[in-house]
Amino acid sequence: MTALLELAHTQHYPTAALYVVATPIGNAADITLRALHVLGLVDRIAAEDTRNTGQLLARYGISKPLAAVHEHNEREAALRVIEHLRAGERVAYVSDAGTPGISDPGARLVDAVRAAGFATIPLPGPSAAVTALSVAGDWAGAFTFAGFLPPKAKQRATALQALKAHPYALVFYEAPHRIVETVAALADTLGAARRLLIARELTKLHEQLFQGTLAEGTTWLEADSNRQRGEFVLVVEGAAQDAAPADDTAHDALLKLLLDEVPVKSAAKLAAALTGAPRNALYARALALKDAGVADDDDA
Repeated sequence: MTALLELAHTQHYPTAALYVVATPIGNAADITLRALHVLGLVDRIAAEDTRNTGQLLARYGISKPLAAVHEHNEREAALRVIEHLRAGERVAYVSDAGTPGISDPGARLVDAVRAAGFATIPLPGPSAAVTALSVAGDWAGAFTFAGFLPPKAKQRATALQALKAHPYALVFYEAPHRIVETVAALADTLGAARRLLIARELTKLHEQLFQGTLAEGTTWLEADSNRQRGEFVLVVEGAAQDAAPADDTAHDALLKLLLDEVPVKSAAKLAAALTGAPRNALYARALALKDAGVADDDDA
Protein backbone atom coordinates (compact mmCIF):
# COMPACT_ATOMS: atom_id res chain seq x y z
CA MET A 1 0.00 0.00 0.00
CA THR A 2 2.82 2.39 0.88
CA ALA A 3 4.46 1.73 -2.48
CA LEU A 4 1.19 2.49 -4.27
CA LEU A 5 0.76 5.74 -2.37
CA GLU A 6 4.25 6.72 -3.49
CA LEU A 7 2.91 6.74 -7.06
CA ALA A 8 0.64 9.62 -6.11
CA HIS A 9 3.57 11.54 -4.64
CA THR A 10 5.46 11.61 -7.93
CA GLN A 11 3.06 14.06 -9.59
CA HIS A 12 3.53 17.81 -9.27
CA TYR A 13 0.80 19.53 -7.21
CA PRO A 14 1.04 23.30 -7.75
CA THR A 15 0.14 25.82 -5.08
CA ALA A 16 -2.59 28.43 -5.64
CA ALA A 17 -4.77 25.83 -7.30
CA LEU A 18 -8.23 24.35 -6.77
CA TYR A 19 -8.30 20.54 -6.71
CA VAL A 20 -11.73 19.14 -7.65
CA VAL A 21 -11.83 15.76 -5.94
CA ALA A 22 -14.33 12.95 -6.53
CA THR A 23 -15.30 11.05 -3.38
CA PRO A 24 -17.12 7.72 -2.85
CA ILE A 25 -20.83 7.51 -3.66
CA GLY A 26 -21.39 5.00 -0.86
CA ASN A 27 -18.55 2.63 -0.11
CA ALA A 28 -15.72 4.53 1.56
CA ALA A 29 -13.21 2.04 0.13
CA ASP A 30 -13.78 3.51 -3.35
CA ILE A 31 -11.59 6.54 -2.63
CA THR A 32 -8.60 6.78 -5.00
CA LEU A 33 -5.00 6.80 -3.80
CA ARG A 34 -4.40 10.17 -5.43
CA ALA A 35 -7.50 11.63 -3.78
CA LEU A 36 -6.17 10.51 -0.39
CA HIS A 37 -2.81 12.09 -1.15
CA VAL A 38 -4.31 15.41 -2.29
CA LEU A 39 -6.79 15.63 0.59
CA GLY A 40 -3.84 15.16 2.94
CA LEU A 41 -1.70 17.68 1.06
CA VAL A 42 -4.04 20.67 0.60
CA ASP A 43 -4.19 23.55 3.04
CA ARG A 44 -7.98 23.43 3.35
CA ILE A 45 -11.01 21.64 1.96
CA ALA A 46 -14.17 23.30 0.67
CA ALA A 47 -17.15 20.98 0.97
CA GLU A 48 -20.83 20.82 0.11
CA ASP A 49 -21.56 19.70 3.69
CA THR A 50 -18.75 20.09 6.20
CA ARG A 51 -20.34 17.59 8.62
CA ASN A 52 -20.51 14.80 6.05
CA THR A 53 -17.05 15.57 4.73
CA GLY A 54 -15.62 15.75 8.24
CA GLN A 55 -16.93 12.27 8.97
CA LEU A 56 -15.53 10.92 5.70
CA LEU A 57 -12.11 12.46 6.30
CA ALA A 58 -12.02 11.03 9.82
CA ARG A 59 -12.33 7.54 8.32
CA TYR A 60 -9.14 8.22 6.38
CA GLY A 61 -7.33 9.84 9.31
CA ILE A 62 -7.30 13.26 7.64
CA SER A 63 -7.97 16.51 9.48
CA LYS A 64 -8.09 19.83 7.60
CA PRO A 65 -9.81 23.22 7.94
CA LEU A 66 -13.22 22.96 6.27
CA ALA A 67 -15.33 25.59 4.53
CA ALA A 68 -18.92 25.19 3.34
CA VAL A 69 -19.52 25.71 -0.39
CA HIS A 70 -23.01 24.54 -1.35
CA GLU A 71 -25.79 25.43 -3.79
CA HIS A 72 -27.12 28.25 -1.61
CA ASN A 73 -23.82 30.10 -1.06
CA GLU A 74 -21.61 28.92 -3.92
CA ARG A 75 -21.04 32.30 -5.57
CA GLU A 76 -20.22 34.10 -2.31
CA ALA A 77 -18.15 31.23 -0.91
CA ALA A 78 -16.15 31.12 -4.15
CA LEU A 79 -14.81 34.59 -3.34
CA ARG A 80 -13.43 33.31 -0.03
CA VAL A 81 -11.85 30.33 -1.77
CA ILE A 82 -10.19 32.70 -4.26
CA GLU A 83 -8.72 34.72 -1.39
CA HIS A 84 -7.08 31.55 -0.07
CA LEU A 85 -5.73 30.82 -3.55
CA ARG A 86 -4.31 34.35 -3.75
CA ALA A 87 -2.46 33.58 -0.53
CA GLY A 88 -0.81 30.66 -2.33
CA GLU A 89 -2.83 27.87 -0.75
CA ARG A 90 -3.89 24.60 -2.28
CA VAL A 91 -7.65 24.13 -1.83
CA ALA A 92 -9.63 20.96 -2.50
CA TYR A 93 -13.34 20.90 -3.27
CA VAL A 94 -15.55 17.88 -2.58
CA SER A 95 -19.30 17.40 -2.83
CA ASP A 96 -21.23 15.03 -0.57
CA ALA A 97 -20.63 12.03 -2.82
CA GLY A 98 -19.31 11.42 -6.31
CA THR A 99 -17.88 13.97 -8.73
CA PRO A 100 -18.46 17.68 -7.99
CA GLY A 101 -20.37 19.62 -10.62
CA ILE A 102 -22.33 16.59 -11.84
CA SER A 103 -25.79 17.33 -10.41
CA ASP A 104 -23.85 18.60 -7.40
CA PRO A 105 -22.35 21.98 -6.45
CA GLY A 106 -18.92 22.83 -7.78
CA ALA A 107 -19.46 24.14 -11.32
CA ARG A 108 -19.92 27.78 -10.24
CA LEU A 109 -16.88 27.54 -7.99
CA VAL A 110 -14.80 26.24 -10.91
CA ASP A 111 -16.05 29.09 -13.13
CA ALA A 112 -15.15 31.71 -10.52
CA VAL A 113 -11.72 30.26 -9.80
CA ARG A 114 -10.85 30.04 -13.50
CA ALA A 115 -12.12 33.58 -14.13
CA ALA A 116 -9.84 34.79 -11.31
CA GLY A 117 -6.87 33.29 -13.11
CA PHE A 118 -6.18 30.26 -10.93
CA ALA A 119 -5.74 26.64 -12.00
CA THR A 120 -8.44 24.02 -11.55
CA ILE A 121 -7.16 20.45 -11.34
CA PRO A 122 -9.61 17.50 -11.61
CA LEU A 123 -9.06 14.24 -9.75
CA PRO A 124 -11.20 11.49 -11.32
CA GLY A 125 -13.11 9.05 -9.21
CA PRO A 126 -16.58 7.73 -8.40
CA SER A 127 -19.61 8.88 -10.39
CA ALA A 128 -23.05 7.35 -9.94
CA ALA A 129 -23.96 7.96 -13.59
CA VAL A 130 -20.89 6.22 -15.00
CA THR A 131 -21.16 3.41 -12.45
CA ALA A 132 -24.71 2.66 -13.60
CA LEU A 133 -23.78 2.91 -17.28
CA SER A 134 -21.00 0.36 -16.82
CA VAL A 135 -23.61 -2.34 -16.15
CA ALA A 136 -26.33 -1.13 -18.52
CA GLY A 137 -25.14 -2.96 -21.60
CA ASP A 138 -24.40 -2.18 -25.23
CA TRP A 139 -27.70 -0.37 -25.80
CA ALA A 140 -26.44 2.48 -23.59
CA GLY A 141 -23.07 2.87 -25.27
CA ALA A 142 -23.86 6.41 -26.41
CA PHE A 143 -25.63 8.47 -23.76
CA THR A 144 -26.74 11.89 -22.59
CA PHE A 145 -26.64 12.81 -18.91
CA ALA A 146 -29.86 14.65 -18.00
CA GLY A 147 -29.51 14.75 -14.20
CA PHE A 148 -32.62 15.43 -12.13
CA LEU A 149 -35.89 16.06 -13.94
CA PRO A 150 -38.10 18.95 -12.76
CA PRO A 151 -40.12 17.88 -9.68
CA LYS A 152 -43.45 19.30 -10.88
CA ALA A 153 -45.46 17.10 -13.25
CA LYS A 154 -46.11 19.72 -15.94
CA GLN A 155 -42.50 20.88 -16.13
CA ARG A 156 -41.29 17.28 -16.08
CA ALA A 157 -43.60 16.36 -18.97
CA THR A 158 -42.29 19.32 -20.99
CA ALA A 159 -38.69 18.30 -20.35
CA LEU A 160 -39.38 14.70 -21.36
CA GLN A 161 -41.23 15.73 -24.50
CA ALA A 162 -38.09 17.53 -25.64
CA LEU A 163 -36.12 14.30 -25.14
CA LYS A 164 -38.64 11.96 -26.77
CA ALA A 165 -36.80 11.68 -30.10
CA HIS A 166 -33.30 11.81 -28.63
CA PRO A 167 -31.31 8.94 -30.18
CA TYR A 168 -28.98 8.22 -27.25
CA ALA A 169 -29.61 6.58 -23.90
CA LEU A 170 -30.72 9.04 -21.23
CA VAL A 171 -29.30 9.04 -17.70
CA PHE A 172 -31.32 10.54 -14.85
CA TYR A 173 -30.89 10.88 -11.10
CA GLU A 174 -33.96 10.63 -8.87
CA ALA A 175 -34.91 10.86 -5.22
CA PRO A 176 -36.87 8.12 -3.42
CA HIS A 177 -40.07 10.11 -2.92
CA ARG A 178 -40.40 10.73 -6.68
CA ILE A 179 -39.01 7.52 -8.15
CA VAL A 180 -42.35 5.80 -8.92
CA GLU A 181 -43.99 8.82 -10.53
CA THR A 182 -40.84 9.60 -12.52
CA VAL A 183 -40.59 6.09 -14.00
CA ALA A 184 -44.32 6.23 -14.80
CA ALA A 185 -43.84 9.62 -16.48
CA LEU A 186 -40.93 8.23 -18.51
CA ALA A 187 -43.13 5.36 -19.70
CA ASP A 188 -46.02 7.68 -20.58
CA THR A 189 -43.91 10.10 -22.63
CA LEU A 190 -41.08 8.01 -24.05
CA GLY A 191 -42.95 4.75 -24.52
CA ALA A 192 -43.50 1.84 -22.14
CA ALA A 193 -41.44 -0.61 -24.25
CA ARG A 194 -38.12 1.23 -23.95
CA ARG A 195 -35.35 -0.53 -22.05
CA LEU A 196 -34.62 0.69 -18.54
CA LEU A 197 -31.92 0.14 -15.94
CA ILE A 198 -32.76 1.09 -12.37
CA ALA A 199 -29.64 1.32 -10.20
CA ARG A 200 -30.53 1.76 -6.53
CA GLU A 201 -28.10 2.52 -3.69
CA LEU A 202 -25.01 1.91 -5.84
CA THR A 203 -21.97 0.58 -3.92
CA LYS A 204 -23.97 0.47 -0.68
CA LEU A 205 -25.18 -2.44 1.44
CA HIS A 206 -28.63 -2.59 -0.19
CA GLU A 207 -27.53 -2.04 -3.80
CA GLN A 208 -30.02 -3.32 -6.37
CA LEU A 209 -30.06 -3.39 -10.16
CA PHE A 210 -33.17 -3.94 -12.26
CA GLN A 211 -33.24 -4.13 -16.04
CA GLY A 212 -36.40 -4.43 -18.07
CA THR A 213 -38.80 -2.08 -19.84
CA LEU A 214 -40.17 1.19 -18.51
CA ALA A 215 -43.54 -0.51 -17.95
CA GLU A 216 -41.87 -3.32 -16.00
CA GLY A 217 -39.86 -0.80 -14.00
CA THR A 218 -42.97 0.74 -12.47
CA THR A 219 -44.28 -2.71 -11.57
CA TRP A 220 -40.95 -3.70 -10.01
CA LEU A 221 -40.83 -0.59 -7.85
CA GLU A 222 -44.42 -0.92 -6.66
CA ALA A 223 -44.02 -4.63 -5.80
CA ASP A 224 -41.85 -3.84 -2.75
CA SER A 225 -41.75 -0.52 -0.89
CA ASN A 226 -38.13 -1.20 0.06
CA ARG A 227 -37.23 -0.83 -3.62
CA GLN A 228 -38.39 2.80 -3.42
CA ARG A 229 -35.78 3.75 -0.81
CA GLY A 230 -32.36 5.26 -1.33
CA GLU A 231 -30.74 7.08 -4.23
CA PHE A 232 -31.45 6.15 -7.85
CA VAL A 233 -29.82 6.30 -11.26
CA LEU A 234 -32.10 5.60 -14.23
CA VAL A 235 -30.73 4.69 -17.65
CA VAL A 236 -33.37 4.77 -20.41
CA GLU A 237 -32.96 3.53 -23.98
CA GLY A 238 -32.81 6.20 -26.65
CA ALA A 239 -35.43 6.64 -29.37
CA ALA A 240 -35.35 4.11 -32.21
CA GLN A 241 -33.81 5.51 -35.38
CA ASP A 242 -34.52 4.55 -38.98
CA ALA A 243 -31.76 2.48 -40.53
CA ALA A 244 -31.29 5.20 -43.13
CA PRO A 245 -33.15 8.27 -44.32
CA ALA A 246 -35.70 7.55 -47.03
CA ASP A 247 -33.94 10.19 -49.15
CA ASP A 248 -30.15 10.03 -49.01
CA THR A 249 -30.05 13.76 -49.73
CA ALA A 250 -32.11 14.58 -46.62
CA HIS A 251 -29.09 15.92 -44.74
CA ASP A 252 -27.29 17.58 -47.63
CA ALA A 253 -27.82 21.12 -46.34
CA LEU A 254 -26.20 20.27 -43.02
CA LEU A 255 -23.36 18.34 -44.65
CA LYS A 256 -22.62 21.22 -47.02
CA LEU A 257 -22.33 23.64 -44.11
CA LEU A 258 -20.04 21.27 -42.23
CA LEU A 259 -17.88 20.53 -45.27
CA ASP A 260 -17.10 24.23 -45.56
CA GLU A 261 -15.38 24.02 -42.17
CA VAL A 262 -14.19 20.47 -41.44
CA PRO A 263 -12.94 17.32 -43.24
CA VAL A 264 -15.31 14.64 -44.55
CA LYS A 265 -14.89 12.30 -41.59
CA SER A 266 -15.55 15.08 -39.09
CA ALA A 267 -18.54 16.32 -41.07
CA ALA A 268 -20.09 12.84 -41.07
CA LYS A 269 -19.43 12.39 -37.36
CA LEU A 270 -20.96 15.75 -36.44
CA ALA A 271 -23.96 15.22 -38.72
CA ALA A 272 -24.57 11.80 -37.16
CA ALA A 273 -24.48 13.30 -33.66
CA LEU A 274 -26.91 16.06 -34.64
CA THR A 275 -29.37 13.98 -36.65
CA GLY A 276 -29.10 10.42 -35.35
CA ALA A 277 -28.67 9.18 -38.92
CA PRO A 278 -26.11 6.40 -39.56
CA ARG A 279 -22.57 7.76 -39.79
CA ASN A 280 -21.61 5.42 -42.66
CA ALA A 281 -24.46 6.69 -44.83
CA LEU A 282 -23.61 10.29 -44.02
CA TYR A 283 -19.93 9.68 -44.77
CA ALA A 284 -20.80 8.23 -48.17
CA ARG A 285 -23.02 11.20 -48.93
CA ALA A 286 -20.38 13.68 -47.73
CA LEU A 287 -17.83 12.03 -50.04
CA ALA A 288 -20.27 12.35 -52.94
CA LEU A 289 -20.80 16.04 -52.17
CA LYS A 290 -17.05 16.59 -51.93
CA ASP A 291 -16.45 14.83 -55.26
CA ALA A 292 -19.15 17.01 -56.79
CA GLY A 293 -17.10 20.04 -55.75
CA VAL A 294 -19.21 21.26 -52.81
CA ALA A 295 -16.12 21.70 -50.60
CA ASP A 296 -12.42 21.04 -50.60
CA ASP A 297 -11.12 18.55 -48.04
CA ASP A 298 -7.65 17.50 -46.92
CA ASP A 299 -8.86 14.26 -45.33
CA ALA A 300 -8.52 11.20 -47.52
